[in-house]
Amino acid sequence: MVTVLLPGPLRGEAGGASRLSVIAAGTLRAVLDEVAAHHPRLSRRIRDERGELRRYVNVFVDGEDCRHSGGLATPVGDEAEVQVLPSVAGG
Repeated sequence: MVTVLLPGPLRGEAGGASRLSVIAAGTLRAVLDEVAAHHPRLSRRIRDERGELRRYVNVFVDGEDCRHSGGLATPVGDEAEVQVLPSVAGG
């Protein structure tokens, strides 16, 4: 089972959960598709209308930035940990 970790700003879109257990593996796209099936509002915060990762969202699979390891095609193992982190702006 894949664990998806959510920071505080995204937890409201997942019923307050800090982590989601997802029965999907293979690629990051498959994991995010499964998240979208159960939490569509959360999915819209992570991916745009074309299904691509939003520019301001960073996703790590087992600590590796997915943008450097294949994007949505990044391999995700059965026991992987996926961390979703929206960028924080401020000054």
